Amino acid sequence: MKTVRTIAELRNSIDYGKKVGFVPTMGNLHAGHLDLITEAKRQSSFVVASVFVNRLQFAPNEDFDSYPRTFLEDAKKLEAAGCELLFAPGETDLYPVPQGFEVFPPDGLASILEGEFRPGFFKGVCTVVLKLFNCVKPDIAFFGRKDFQQAMIIENMIQQLALPIKMVKVPTRRELDGLAMSSRNGYLSDAERAEAVQLFLTLCQMRESFKAGQSVAEIEVEAMHQLQARGWKPDYLTIRNAWDLSPYVGSSQITTEVFTPDKAASSQEALSAYPNQWVALGAARIGTTRLIDNLEFSLNP
Repeated sequence: MKTVRTIAELRNSIDYGKKVGFVPTMGNLHAGHLDLITEAKRQSSFVVASVFVNRLQFAPNEDFDSYPRTFLEDAKKLEAAGCELLFAPGETDLYPVPQGFEVFPPDGLASILEGEFRPGFFKGVCTVVLKLFNCVKPDIAFFGRKDFQQAMIIENMIQQLALPIKMVKVPTRRELDGLAMSSRNGYLSDAERAEAVQLFLTLCQMRESFKAGQSVAEIEVEAMHQLQARGWKPDYLTIRNAWDLSPYVGSSQITTEVFTPDKAASSQEALSAYPNQWVALGAARIGTTRLIDNLEFSLNP
């Protein structure tokens, strides 16, 4: 595996005669990241990964300075997984001048859920991802499904800006007890780590209550109270339509027809014609660590 720091080195090192797969990361890699590399190896013939902690998506009170940076270990893991090229720019390599041009995703997606509690987060994400796309010029880009809202926004950006990139969303890798793998899990104490799986278990219970016909409002209130009683500080626990994160509005949304991608030309058509795909999402703090997770499910028989 070759490692490059500058955009010029990157472009001179990519074999554009092959199908280029791209995995953008912020480093501190775990098995979930390596699943992305594995899938990139399967679907492309030249794999590029990036490691860059993007200041633009951190608020002033967030953990940019303390975000775990484990570059040497990350490089070894990427090479062992079969990555051909690692792009590891410094801030001045990727942002040689202040980034005055930014990408503002639509409020309908970017100001709810994560966007409500982390204002400006998705602007920073979209700006760096679009810039990385322009640097790498991949054929396929790979993202994890754990960051459900982020993946949806990036997918919409690719579609609306007519980027010649196929996006692949890879399933969440979980620990044996069900905790979603995350770079921030390293912040947890032993006691917090043992408790952390409760976020996922709460989402599972929300799904079962929804399938049983309990109202979404009741489900959300009960879930918040349950985690709070265990010492968590939840930001949100909710069930949304998996196509556009719209709230559930009643039984008229439920259908038994199975959605397949060729049945709808757009996510909006999918929402109106095949609305039976759902996602339970949650974000909560345990101690000083903020964790997010989601659970996708269907009401199809």
